[in-house]
Amino acid sequence: MAEEDEQMEVEVEVQGEEESPMSVIDALKEVLKKAAVYDGLRRGLHECAKALDRRAARLCCLAKDCDNDEYVKLVKALCDESGVHLIMVEAGTELGEWCGLAKRNPDGTARKVVRCSCAVVTDYGEETAALNIVLNYVKSQGN
Repeated sequence: MAEEDEQMEVEVEVQGEEESPMSVIDALKEVLKKAAVYDGLRRGLHECAKALDRRAARLCCLAKDCDNDEYVKLVKALCDESGVHLIMVEAGTELGEWCGLAKRNPDGTARKVVRCSCAVVTDYGEETAALNIVLNYVKSQGN
């Protein structure tokens, strides 16, 4: 009986966490993680350019701190050509961490983060609240 009471308490706590509003950045992190799990995440210029050119891409993330102007122009042009929504991320190291290009310490903090200037989602995986938040944000930016 005591174990059942404990399980009920845990379920109530989880439901309370879901009701809190999620920021767009947190939602984007979750969408990128889900896409990586479902093998729908492409990282780096070569993979992203191939996905954008094949029109397999659904969402593109580009780092604002990318120092190569040709790189930025290519990704923006491919996104415009194929009608893919583009989200600008503050730093490439953040994008690399969100895409899973980092080693983790035992306490969960990231170390040895590899910089990633571009990432493309080709398969969202499953429908989540985070995906809806990101899609609503992208639609509001397009108008």
